[in-house]
Amino acid sequence: MRKIRVLVVDDSAVVRKVFTEELSREKDIEVVATAPDPYVARDKIVELKPDVITLDIEMPRMDGITFLRKLMRYLPLPVIIVSSLTREGGSLALEAMEIGAVEVISKPGEAYSVGDMSAQLAEKIRAAAQVDVSQRRRVITQPRSVAPKLSLTRTTNKLIAIGASTGGTEALKEVLTQFPPNSPGIMIVQHMPAKFTTSFAERLDSLCQIRVKEAEDGDAVVPGTALLAPGNYHMVMRRSGARYYVNIKSGPMVCYQRPAVDVLFNSVAAYGGANAIGVILTGMGKDGAQGMLKMKEAGARTIAQDEASSVVFGMPKEAIELGCVDKILPLKDIPAQVLKFLENE
Repeated sequence: MRKIRVLVVDDSAVVRKVFTEELSREKDIEVVATAPDPYVARDKIVELKPDVITLDIEMPRMDGITFLRKLMRYLPLPVIIVSSLTREGGSLALEAMEIGAVEVISKPGEAYSVGDMSAQLAEKIRAAAQVDVSQRRRVITQPRSVAPKLSLTRTTNKLIAIGASTGGTEALKEVLTQFPPNSPGIMIVQHMPAKFTTSFAERLDSLCQIRVKEAEDGDAVVPGTALLAPGNYHMVMRRSGARYYVNIKSGPMVCYQRPAVDVLFNSVAAYGGANAIGVILTGMGKDGAQGMLKMKEAGARTIAQDEASSVVFGMPKEAIELGCVDKILPLKDIPAQVLKFLENE
């Protein structure tokens, strides 16, 4: 089996050492070189032709964003952004994703142990290695067609639960911007580290007709609002009488993830039942598949993104193979199908 060849670009000698040591434990991954800055990285890329690059944002001589722009223009490669857990780091990471980076991970520290970071980094490298960056760049840079304004004739007490991973930041943007202001309450798990989900929620909120916010413990699930699970915490839905709300909690990783889609979907199956609609979008691995099966068994309607429009088809494929998906659709058609389920309740 050919190993995934990785170049680690970071001005911190400690980070380069930790990444190299941790990834050396993975049988299918090989760190072929490290670089302290983009100039050294450029030469290593030309010489070694790595499959995946991990890239720090804040570096001397040239920052990671500038380097990423040049890389995507002249030699597109799958890039995982490595950043510190700061508000500015979250904003810069989002900018990097819009330029063409495929994943983001935080440096190990207070919020993430080396062990947690290592498990996530290995999974993100495997996901990144599957991405056709040239194709993704064409999608990102081509003029976006104006999505039709969708409408819902009435407010409903239904619930929508969405899970996504690799490629999900752009996919969620396309889906959520089409939802009308009176959409049912929405709960979202996107695999992202702490702090980055704050910036992501704010970005979506500025683009959407609905309100989008990073979820806080006890937030009510209400029409016109989407709650995004905060990075490094699981989100579960609960019910009190006719009221739905979310709890934000810690706990072990599930499918190498925290937040995990399965954790959310399992709780929606338990408390929402046939009142819910589950949507699983692009992403690596199997997180969300078992949870969607439980939602389907509880009477929920379910949708999976199709392979052609997915950056990575892992998560939707796993759900489809379990036989728990009602509709398999291109990303652009998912919002209209959700509303069709709502209108036909």
